[in-house]
Amino acid sequence: MKDITIERVEDESDLKDFINLPFKIYEKDPYWVPPLISDQKALFSRKNPFFEHAEAAFFIAKKNGIPAGRIVAIVNYKHLEFHNEKAGFFGFFETVHDNTVAGELLDKTREWLKDKGMEIMRGPMNFSTNEECGFLVEGFDTSPFLMMPYNPPYYIEIVERYGLKKAKDLFAYMVEIPNEIPERIMRVADFARSNGVSVRPLNMKKFDDEIDAFKRVYNSAWSRNWGFIPMTEKEIDWMAERLKTLIIPDLTLIAEIDRKPAGFFLALPDFNQVLKRLNGRLGMSGIIKALWYSREITDLRILILGILKEYRKKGIDALFYLEAWKAARNRKYKRAEFSWVLEDNVLVHRVAEMLGARLYKKYRIYEMRI
Repeated sequence: MKDITIERVEDESDLKDFINLPFKIYEKDPYWVPPLISDQKALFSRKNPFFEHAEAAFFIAKKNGIPAGRIVAIVNYKHLEFHNEKAGFFGFFETVHDNTVAGELLDKTREWLKDKGMEIMRGPMNFSTNEECGFLVEGFDTSPFLMMPYNPPYYIEIVERYGLKKAKDLFAYMVEIPNEIPERIMRVADFARSNGVSVRPLNMKKFDDEIDAFKRVYNSAWSRNWGFIPMTEKEIDWMAERLKTLIIPDLTLIAEIDRKPAGFFLALPDFNQVLKRLNGRLGMSGIIKALWYSREITDLRILILGILKEYRKKGIDALFYLEAWKAARNRKYKRAEFSWVLEDNVLVHRVAEMLGARLYKKYRIYEMRI
């Protein structure tokens, strides 16, 4: 008989087990990308400004005394306020291939969320839609791009057997950096310029001011998206600091009309190509490896393309694509991933297809009544 216990993470030793568990589960998986352990510690610490408006309970499952699964139960008070919906979340879910282990983790999460007054359990969210979310359901034959999730196929069978149902699918598109930009994109970009739109690269010497411009765009541009939760100024500052070393100015673009921010575009090198070689550790040798292998990154991930509502349908998106394409070609990048895109965001699907992109991965967020 299997002896399975679910324990709450209470101290440094428990947290170490929690962080190290995926290294065991994915030990022989060629597509998994190990996160930096130092980044994980920061993410789960009280330094993370997410915890200023949310609370979470970390649980670890042990089978015969050995860590076998983990989960985080999350109540995000910003979500309750913004959506007026009593939905709690689960995230950072990992488990060995054992329905009992997974079921007891999900049971514990439901119980905790119910005690907090929640009526829906939704996930995975790590910790919200502003970060990694969704289970991979299609496209298991390649590694994930930067800040995108990955999981074994058996997770889907486990959660669906448990009773979780689809809430929303998220799409990822892949596009080869073309030799020539489509003529239609060129025409729409010219239309944007004729309407007084200009696009410029991020000025790293005025990084804090540029992040202020991003703040003015972000929460407004995405406010009507499914599952969107506004980010606080502290959260945006924290995210910007984490990504600062990866930013390439001419692939981080600000659209302006009358010198006022109208939109924001961010593409980052797929640093996962480097992380795969570091095995979660960034000591002196890791830093040397990171610097060396960073030169070999071939792909980009397009994380953000947002336009203020009052400036939409002015061709700003086409102008972003044109300027980003020029920069990507100059820097010898070969491919770009558009991710993630809501399954019902028809406009973005059409643009991706017009650029020659193909839908190559799908992620799914699940939910159930508590």
